[in-house]
Amino acid sequence: MPTPMLWPEEPKFASGAEQRVWTALREQLGENDLLIANQRFTDHARDYELDIAVVFEGLGVVVLEIKGGKVWVEHGKWFQELPEGVKRRDPVEQAMTAKHVLKKWVEDSMAWAGKRPILWAHGVVLPNVRLDPQFDMPDCHRWMVVDRADMDDVVSRLRNMLTMQERDARPCDAMDIVAIHEALQGRFLPQRFSATLPSDAVADRVADHDDVIERLSLEQSRILDFIAHVDQVEIRGGAGSGKTWLAVEQARRLARDGQRVALMSYSRGLSVWMGRRLSTFGHKDQPAYVGTFHGLGAEWGATEGDDNDSDFWENRLPQEMLGLVRELEWGELFDAIVIDEAQDFADSWWPVVLEALKYEDSGLYVFTDEGQRIFHRFGDSPAGLVPLILDRNLRNTKQISQTFSPMAPNRLRVSQHEGEEVRFVECSHEDALDRADDMVDQLIDEGWQPSDIAVLTTGPRHPEQKSRQEAGWQSYWDSFWDKDQVFYGHVSGFKGLERPAVILAVNEQPGRDRATERLYVGLSRARDLLVVCGDAEHIEAQGGPAVLKRLRGIR
Repeated sequence: MPTPMLWPEEPKFASGAEQRVWTALREQLGENDLLIANQRFTDHARDYELDIAVVFEGLGVVVLEIKGGKVWVEHGKWFQELPEGVKRRDPVEQAMTAKHVLKKWVEDSMAWAGKRPILWAHGVVLPNVRLDPQFDMPDCHRWMVVDRADMDDVVSRLRNMLTMQERDARPCDAMDIVAIHEALQGRFLPQRFSATLPSDAVADRVADHDDVIERLSLEQSRILDFIAHVDQVEIRGGAGSGKTWLAVEQARRLARDGQRVALMSYSRGLSVWMGRRLSTFGHKDQPAYVGTFHGLGAEWGATEGDDNDSDFWENRLPQEMLGLVRELEWGELFDAIVIDEAQDFADSWWPVVLEALKYEDSGLYVFTDEGQRIFHRFGDSPAGLVPLILDRNLRNTKQISQTFSPMAPNRLRVSQHEGEEVRFVECSHEDALDRADDMVDQLIDEGWQPSDIAVLTTGPRHPEQKSRQEAGWQSYWDSFWDKDQVFYGHVSGFKGLERPAVILAVNEQPGRDRATERLYVGLSRARDLLVVCGDAEHIEAQGGPAVLKRLRGIR
């Protein structure tokens, strides 16, 4: 798919809000447009920061201030809540100033010499906020702001900012864009900002936490810088420590460097999620293969099997794949393989993985959490991998991470992001599904969107999950991204995935093997709100007294 001209080609963002806006623009702009990010200017008086600017061929330039976080207006003045306290922050003034600085820089440059003025505009983007349609200020009309609801068609909103200008200026042509590109110097730093409407309290809270997670994940990605010259690594971390985010980012970086990369996991759902995440990046960032371990065998021409035949998947198919990989051409092997949730891999699968690498010391990056080993098979990662430990919870709220942290095999530092208290609906395991269905209705009444919610079971699948799976696994996992549907799944297939709100139905009969691991996975899937429906005695037996106390709100 054609992409616009980028300056710089790979900007570094300090907030998830700016990353999302830049990604949306990159996907929606035309190939002859120019997208500018993180541009810094300095004159004798002060330094200036520009978040994003878009140069539209045939139209003009829009300079944008992007904000994510908490912001409000009192008596016509903007305020922002920062870690060091509440401060005055005027995004309109920032956007307008950046526009004038960029305009002056361009028009003073040799590249612009002799050109007539073109159309310029400025605006504000609030990707986490839903504005009232009647929003208006003397210096910031509604058409000057892009909010959360506008993000799907942000380009049209920006074009509208230019067409609303009633000024005598000519359209921007291709040579103007070349001149602006040549005039650019330096980099700009990103900012974070948001405003809220009372009616959107749930959506705003979820969006704000999403921004926090993205920022923390970007910070943690520095660990990948540290292992840039280490070829074979095992990164261990508990639930919520950002392993999947890092696995995808590592695969993207390696592919960007020109390596032939495979990114795989055991779970179909997780593999689909990773593929969709990578699809938001450019073609240079795409690994050669993204999918399940067994899906790689299918690409090589391996026999198809029955989902209920565990011996096929754990023994016969790996042996067949081992023969097939040894027949591959050199160019079909991989320079590096990245595996997420590698604790699910059986011993019989690892010889295939190693044979699929071009060299003995080719890159092998393994992400594991022993606490989530919920299948009966046992396998160990290959010997010789350099171990690294992730010890910080990035995903869950403080209330959720405190609940399951006593069960984590590697103790994590509890998240400090405040959220709702965990809710515990005490009931028998036979009634857990009915109580979970009741909670779905309650959460929707509270303002949660269906796509915010996942209902997970530890025992028999929910009837809705069974119904959707009858259409095939591809159709079933497509429902994970359906904005109008609650997702129904089993904890065994939901590892590595998350939802803002999770309703966990602990509906398995007491005495089943691996119940502790299933409970641990289920408790850790929610980002913002966790609701647990189940028997207190069973939960205490599997999770321990500390987990039950925290479910009951006892600290």
